[in-house]
Amino acid sequence: TLSWWRAAGLTYSSFFLKTKMLAYILCTALAVLPLMIYFRNPYFLKDLSYTFLSIYVGIRLSRIKKKFYSILDRFLDKVAEHPHKKFIVYEESSYTYSQADRESNKVARALLTHAHLKEGDTVALFLGNEPWFVWIWLALSKLGCTASFLNVNIRSKSLLHCFSCCEAKVLIAGADLQGAIEEVLPTLKQQGIRVFILREHCHVDGIESLSDKIQMESDEPLSRQLRASINIKSPAVYIYTSGTTGLPKAAVINHEKVWIRAFGMTFAGVRSDDIVYIYLPLYHTAGFLLGLYGAIERGTTVVLRSKFSASNFWNDCRKYNVTVIQYIGEVMRYLCNTLKRDNDKDHKVRLAIGNGIREDTWVEFLERFGNICIRECYGATEGNVGFFNYGGKIGAVGREHFLYKMACKYALIRFDTEKEEPVRDSRGFCIEVPRGETGLLVAKIGKRTPFSGYAKDKQQTDKKKLRDVFEKGDMYFNSGDLLKITDEGFIFFQDRIGDTFRWKGENVATTEVADHLLTVDFIEEAKVYGVKVPGHEGRIGMAALKLKENMDFDGKAFYQHVKNYLPSYARPRFVRIQDALVVTSTFKQMKVKLAEEGFNPALIKDPLFYLEDNKGYIPMTQELFNCIAEGRLRL
Repeated sequence: TLSWWRAAGLTYSSFFLKTKMLAYILCTALAVLPLMIYFRNPYFLKDLSYTFLSIYVGIRLSRIKKKFYSILDRFLDKVAEHPHKKFIVYEESSYTYSQADRESNKVARALLTHAHLKEGDTVALFLGNEPWFVWIWLALSKLGCTASFLNVNIRSKSLLHCFSCCEAKVLIAGADLQGAIEEVLPTLKQQGIRVFILREHCHVDGIESLSDKIQMESDEPLSRQLRASINIKSPAVYIYTSGTTGLPKAAVINHEKVWIRAFGMTFAGVRSDDIVYIYLPLYHTAGFLLGLYGAIERGTTVVLRSKFSASNFWNDCRKYNVTVIQYIGEVMRYLCNTLKRDNDKDHKVRLAIGNGIREDTWVEFLERFGNICIRECYGATEGNVGFFNYGGKIGAVGREHFLYKMACKYALIRFDTEKEEPVRDSRGFCIEVPRGETGLLVAKIGKRTPFSGYAKDKQQTDKKKLRDVFEKGDMYFNSGDLLKITDEGFIFFQDRIGDTFRWKGENVATTEVADHLLTVDFIEEAKVYGVKVPGHEGRIGMAALKLKENMDFDGKAFYQHVKNYLPSYARPRFVRIQDALVVTSTFKQMKVKLAEEGFNPALIKDPLFYLEDNKGYIPMTQELFNCIAEGRLRL
């Protein structure tokens, strides 16, 4: 061996010198490699972290499917794990995990005894944000029942429609909503519906008190046999959503989808020692599935507020040591519009989770309130696709990831905004748009990405399905949203399509609003659409009306009607009176044009009216328009 080395012209010293040089080169390369990867992809480490987290969640979800384990089971495990930890904080009261468990046991026993509920029954819950909401949902889960969450703003026809969608036989209402129940009570009595109200006494025929019955019951645990047949595909809750047309629809949320939504808190980085502030309505997806379910999954404490208050928001956060907040875009803007204070950054909030924040508001929020990690996400209540902006790119609703693309086959397809339909090629198939171009988001419906649709509404369920998208026989979920994916892989929301617009964090179905307007005695035709307002997220409602012959527009009467029948966010803020409304096959194109024309009296010669807060409809003037456009008048 020694002679071979010498023949090769090597010595011990030269060999080790070269070996050492190679080691230095290798170490330098290894040191430089991460920098090269970073410059090529600045989000590499975040992508890697998301990869590991996705694998972890995937394994957990797989185990849950294999041996069914519900969110209720998770709650009960947390009760056993830390019974004395605060679970719900509401105003000046707080309830531990153990107390919540016992309270829900009493509710369950009362409903079992007096409402005669059994596994598989559906119960409608007409209640705002308060501990009772949580106790009743837990109680229904322990009985194997499905909860149907009714929006507390709906009334009359909408309330009856939503109630009938889920085929509930029992309705439980909050004490403050008794008046709304009495409006529809004759119909409920005709249908044989049991109605309970959270009062100790009620003397209205057809409405039974429930609070007194709950107080009389034992808080002992209930048998698991009461829910023995519930599985991962069983419906867990019904949550109402406004789709492309018509009245609200009950989206069927099964236990599998519940877990997927609850894991949103895990992806956002919520820890068990966090304190989560929930003021968004529990009857909506964000407040209930992501908020409450996510908090239970993490085992955190929830600070519950009845409704949002910009003036009290940060005071609450300081008072309760809140570390995680939820938001919708409008909320962040409201907070930024409050009077600036010296203690704006004096809080413990480290994480904000939600959707719909505009890029300018995002920047302003961080500059004013400090280094809070904002985790923007995207998804529809009934949808089978969602995104999560784990990269922190300002303005983006999500980021593409190869693992997610393997699990959920989605695409952005070319869409004709005038005809409001996908563009198809000569073979009849949809056309996927290149990166950087806006397209309609669609996601393949399959075993791993099912679309459960809407309860008792096959027609609207079918409307959300696109067939023969990329090949004969395939089927995709139509999100109704226009998105764009950049070269970096970030996903940006562009706009909504169809006859739905979003205002104040709520989806407004224009057909439903128009139907209500047509019941006014001086209106012959009504078309409702959303218009953009400078400095505001979403679109605000506007109605184009044709009046009956020889009749005038009565602003006060019209205001009284919309006030009685429509929630505040759905009331048309602007009214345009026209001699004729287009009803030809080009109607949708004209509707797009109406939305583009907006409410500027300098451009529109038709009579225009503006809804002045709590006063009624007044003539729209150029001065009013300028005040709105310049931000001096907030809507």
